[in-house]
Amino acid sequence: MSEELTLEERKVIYRARRGLKEIDVYFDPYVKNCYLTADAAEKALFAELVDQEDPDLLDWFMEVGEPPRPELKAFISKLKQYVHG
Repeated sequence: MSEELTLEERKVIYRARRGLKEIDVYFDPYVKNCYLTADAAEKALFAELVDQEDPDLLDWFMEVGEPPRPELKAFISKLKQYVHG
């Protein structure tokens, strides 16, 4: 399957590995089960999300702060719903 990945997809998947359990609990299942079949808009949104700094991501996932764009907030909600049901 790895030969089917574009360079951009590989970069996003690599950057999604954070090493922080609080973030990886959301990113890992999405990458493994959803990312490659997502449409281009959702892939772009995930790429934007993984480009953010860890402290910001923690704030957004813990609902201490809000992302700068409503699309990111909605996507974070989707990731949380996917993991927690």
